[in-house]
Amino acid sequence: MIQELLTAAAAAGAVIVVYAGAAARVVKQYERGVVFRFGKLVAEVRQPGITMILPGVDRLHKVNMQIVTMPVPAQEGITRDNVTVRVDAVVYFKVVDAAEALVRVEDYKFAVSQMAQTSLRSIIGKSDLDDLLSNREKLNQGLELMLDSPAIGWGVQIDRVEIKDVSLPETMKRSMARQAEADRERRARLINADAELQASKKLAEAARQMADTPSALQLRLLQTVMAVAAEKNSTLVLPIPVELLRFLERGASETAQAQTQAQAQAEPQAEPPAEAQAPAEQAEIPTSPPPSAAYLAGRADAARAIADLTGPSVEPAAKEGEERS
Repeated sequence: MIQELLTAAAAAGAVIVVYAGAAARVVKQYERGVVFRFGKLVAEVRQPGITMILPGVDRLHKVNMQIVTMPVPAQEGITRDNVTVRVDAVVYFKVVDAAEALVRVEDYKFAVSQMAQTSLRSIIGKSDLDDLLSNREKLNQGLELMLDSPAIGWGVQIDRVEIKDVSLPETMKRSMARQAEADRERRARLINADAELQASKKLAEAARQMADTPSALQLRLLQTVMAVAAEKNSTLVLPIPVELLRFLERGASETAQAQTQAQAQAEPQAEPPAEAQAPAEQAEIPTSPPPSAAYLAGRADAARAIADLTGPSVEPAAKEGEERS
């Protein structure tokens, strides 16, 4: 009798152990357990740890609560400014309600993927090319809002959406490269023009300063000669001021006018009688007219300009006075 009781107790213990092993389930820390009893959802969501279910009656579904990184396949579309581009993105989301994620949607990962693709195409059609290339933060926020609205009813929360890459056609790349090169060239020309303007202002200021002090021009001329002579070459460059050439040109023109006037005055107005022509023919005809006052003034100005450039003249002052007289 005692032996039969021990055998029955051992059998019952074995059955209990087998039942406990079949009923025990382990839920990990990053998971939540959803139990369906005869196909009906049990309200209580099993927390991490060891949990018990009814074998053959309950079914436990474990839902991962970690953040899922889902790449969105590249979508080809036409932007608002009629440019064909290919854009791919990455979606970060997580399940916040395990029961809703299993009941509301058949496959929440597939649903989020399809919603991300359609939203990405919609964003491409509503945006310009410049926005896709430079204003990605705003587009990321728009994508996140478009995905988060339907996903919240699936027990899924969109954590972040990032546009990963924007592929452009080769012709568009070449056009953008030419545009960038032209812009850089324009800026370079503006910088050069600004430099020329500043240099011209400084040169004008230096010219006014030298005009107030004539000796400064002579010192500058000597510095230029010294700089050229320091190269130890056989060629010496001596610059001639433009003012000196203008003085000489003015003197030459005034001399030509004076000669023309003198010749016009020397020609007879009317033919004299025969008796008066004989002594006139014997008279001595001057070979050249005397120098005019304008010619002498031009020579004096040229002499003063040369004296300012090369130092005091070696010609005595008395001779200059005689020429003026």
